[in-house]
Amino acid sequence: MFCFQCQETCKNQGCTMRGMCGKSSEAANRMDQLIELLKEIAWRVEASGQKPSPRLGRFLTRSLFITITNANFDPARLQQQIDEAAAERDKLPAAANMPEIPVGVLGTSEEDIRSWRELLTYGMKGIGAYADHAAILGVEDQAVYDFLIKGLAATVKPLSVDALAKLVIECGHVAVLAMAALDRANTSNYGRPEITTVKTGVGKRPGILISGHDLKDMAELLEQTLNSGVDIYTHGEMLPAHYYPAFKKYPHLVGNYGGSWFHQNTEFESFNGPILMTTNCIIPVRDSYQERIFTTGMAGYPGVRHIPDRQPGRQKDFSALIALAKRCQPPTELDDLEIVGGFAHDQVLALADRIIAAIQSGAIKRFIVMGGCDGRHKTREYFTEVAENLPKDTIILTAGCAKYRYNKLKLGEIDGIPRVLDAGQCNDSYSLAVIAMKLQEAFQLENLNQLPISFDLAWYEQKAVAVLLALLALGVKGIRLGPTLPAFLSPNAAKVLIEHFDLKLTGEARQDIAAMMSGQ
Repeated sequence: MFCFQCQETCKNQGCTMRGMCGKSSEAANRMDQLIELLKEIAWRVEASGQKPSPRLGRFLTRSLFITITNANFDPARLQQQIDEAAAERDKLPAAANMPEIPVGVLGTSEEDIRSWRELLTYGMKGIGAYADHAAILGVEDQAVYDFLIKGLAATVKPLSVDALAKLVIECGHVAVLAMAALDRANTSNYGRPEITTVKTGVGKRPGILISGHDLKDMAELLEQTLNSGVDIYTHGEMLPAHYYPAFKKYPHLVGNYGGSWFHQNTEFESFNGPILMTTNCIIPVRDSYQERIFTTGMAGYPGVRHIPDRQPGRQKDFSALIALAKRCQPPTELDDLEIVGGFAHDQVLALADRIIAAIQSGAIKRFIVMGGCDGRHKTREYFTEVAENLPKDTIILTAGCAKYRYNKLKLGEIDGIPRVLDAGQCNDSYSLAVIAMKLQEAFQLENLNQLPISFDLAWYEQKAVAVLLALLALGVKGIRLGPTLPAFLSPNAAKVLIEHFDLKLTGEARQDIAAMMSGQ
């Protein structure tokens, strides 16, 4: 195997025997085979001159989604997706002049071409995840499917570095479309997020812990457990479910349990009840809770029970989790705190007059966007240190699980505005972009970079890559990214991003704070 798609890749070079995420070489190689088949499908569709059907578009997004970091570790499930991809390919007419498509990252020998191809591929993987979530909720954008065909086919063409770099920025624009579609999907189904206080303590009844990102799974689980005597707790990226009005009517949605994804091996043990992993963010499963964890959607792990996809017009069947929960002890309490969130773009824009007045008066000197992913690296303590040491006249805008580095800190308020504004899941980074663009409009500025705003982002996997490309496509410059630059960026590719977008590597916390406060 060779895999370097995530931030924790071995020695920041590549995993060659087993993924740092826990992925086996067998699973990694099946993912490579699947990506190769998707490229062949894209080539055939493009050669036919036809647009991909929505059905094929949905298949592409799900197939890209299953290959992202910490989504699916199960070779058997990956083989099933490979078989389906081969069947999809065979439905399409063979294309003349199709090149031999190498399997695996190292099939492209020239380092700079490989770097841009992989950056494009990983951006499309992130788009695939967001587009799949939106499609599940009934919202699709044909432009997203069209670009996936274009982008996948481009990775096997003899394109120059410049041509690939342009496609990467186009990928960023499409990532904005995908996140906008998901925002419409979430809000049209479950209402617009509201400022909400979420408790982290536990009740006395048995519970089910739901993690991941899929809000439809959340809705169906809440409905099926109503009046069952079983409570529901969120974990990781499911925390923002509490912010949606549709879920507030369920009294058995008790609170949030634990922190970000990499703590699950201890938090799942102490939860005592069943766990539902709805999407990516699963890690190697311990024996101590293997009989209590279930996967669904594109998530999977060998030996873990999987809840099949819903049939048309029907819900997924969560009865096995509910029956198991009734036999389990209530959760063991980890802490008993309160987390405030729900600051998606509508809520923040409702505060726009107060925010603008605070900026004009000098009460707010700067916004620091600290969204993105959490992870195991000790160097990620940097983000907590930044939050703790930012001047009291700054506001942190966040989305994604990076917030667990600082969302329980007592950082106070500015004129009644909390100093940490949590927009929600990683896909809700779209809200942060909307907020910035609305502030730009309010102050009649030519571009986002004239705002008193700095981006200090943590990345881990491919959805974060899509968010980064989206910000670059929107013209944001001076982004700090850490704790490492991606291993898949060759020195020359990194140089292009540094020179054209002033992309920076995070450094020492206090020095970075001083630079950001001075607009650097």
